[in-house]
Amino acid sequence: MSVIEPVQSAIFAPGALAGRVALVTGGGTGLGRATAVELARCGARVVIAGRREEVLAEAGAEIAAASAQGEDGVDWISADVRGAPGAESLIGEVLARCGQLDVLVNNAGGQFFSPAELIAAKGWRAVWRLNVEGMLNMSHAAHAQAFARGRGGTIVNVTLSPHNGMPGMAHSGAARATVEALTRELAELWREDGVIVSAVAAGHFETEVLAKYPASVRAGASRSVPLGRLGTAQEHAWLVALLAGPLGAAFTGSTVTLDGARDNWYGPWPPPGLADESGEVPVEARKGSARPHRARG
Repeated sequence: MSVIEPVQSAIFAPGALAGRVALVTGGGTGLGRATAVELARCGARVVIAGRREEVLAEAGAEIAAASAQGEDGVDWISADVRGAPGAESLIGEVLARCGQLDVLVNNAGGQFFSPAELIAAKGWRAVWRLNVEGMLNMSHAAHAQAFARGRGGTIVNVTLSPHNGMPGMAHSGAARATVEALTRELAELWREDGVIVSAVAAGHFETEVLAKYPASVRAGASRSVPLGRLGTAQEHAWLVALLAGPLGAAFTGSTVTLDGARDNWYGPWPPPGLADESGEVPVEARKGSARPHRARG
């Protein structure tokens, strides 16, 4: 477990989110874990959710170390948000444990690396269920049980920037663009209940999740970022904390892109550094699948 210092946020005032309860789905790893740590540093009581109990327990200990409330400032719940019953049960459990829910961070998501023509219908469906249906299930459950009838609340949807397409992950690009569209719709639909809905479109970040992609993808990722480096999980967490606070209301219906100007990149496919020695784009191996195919650039 890494050492978390200082307890207080590096940029936000002490207790900026004191008295608030925040739920972060996919909070056991990567950007979700960093977000949960930052929300705890800002004084929120944090609940993280995911499907792997051992990962959640480890992350929970790290978040407790970052929280001024210690172990009392964090809970973790094993849950599957891909179906409505799982989402409804998760929100109900948060309310039972904490008595309230003020911030929902829809961070759970995922995809795999493959040319579009090689993605089977099952693969498209799996990415859609997690990234789109999971977000909708959680948002509707939070609204119905915690935010409706004028009680208000904040929803932050975490996506990957799909604004120039996502070659190699077209299924994810389609899903993420849908989440951005739904963010705008839900902000309008629930505005009279005082619900704030915004989204964060993330670029390339240095997290353990990046390690699962082919070596040529990892090596070339920062070269497609005009800033000249990958983003840090801390930078992402600061943005989510900002949207979870009082200023977040001004961003309702908006998608905030945090990508080091990567959306400004354009050029030939494959980008320099993405193809391997053969000139082909690698395909991520999938569990239970046949030997991966390759698509020529």
